[in-house]
Amino acid sequence: MKRIALILVVVFILVGAVSVLPIHGESAIYDSVIRLHVLANSDSEEDQALKLTVRDDLLAKTRVLLADVKTRDEAEAILSRSLDELTATARATVRREGYDYPVRITLGAEDYPTREYENLAFPAGEYLSLRVLIGEAEGENWWCVLFPPLCLSAATDKREAEAAFLAAGLTGEQYRIITESENAKYRLRFKILEVAKELFD
Repeated sequence: MKRIALILVVVFILVGAVSVLPIHGESAIYDSVIRLHVLANSDSEEDQALKLTVRDDLLAKTRVLLADVKTRDEAEAILSRSLDELTATARATVRREGYDYPVRITLGAEDYPTREYENLAFPAGEYLSLRVLIGEAEGENWWCVLFPPLCLSAATDKREAEAAFLAAGLTGEQYRIITESENAKYRLRFKILEVAKELFD
């Protein structure tokens, strides 16, 4: 009974928020980006360092694979048919660094919390995600935006980031959702999305 009452309260909040918060932007964001999620074997200093090395080698590989790609659908198709190649790259990195951990890489839908990257913030929700699991995959993980390619310097350059997102199909209003997250309205909306998702899952 308490759960039903809580859900009703959230529904009323959502209905009230529609009139004052930006709307219809999140779905386009979810559908326009691909996230990268790398999970370390453990939280040990060595495993965390390995995670970052694997990340760097995979980013070097995907930078070549996704060069000149303009749409998420095209990026998804390339990554999907390159999973074996990417897995081989990650496994070679693990062996080169002196470990024998298995590595699994998948491409599929994954739930993310609200996440901030320098000048950008992404609302909680379900995103297409390239997920890299190293060993037991029980350590602290690492996220970034793989497409548009914001895992590196573009993430700290607003002009490069805006150009990449607009080229990927976002409108100016949708781009503002992820760059003006310091605005109280956007922060409240992000929080409402997270709470609603927790309740209805």
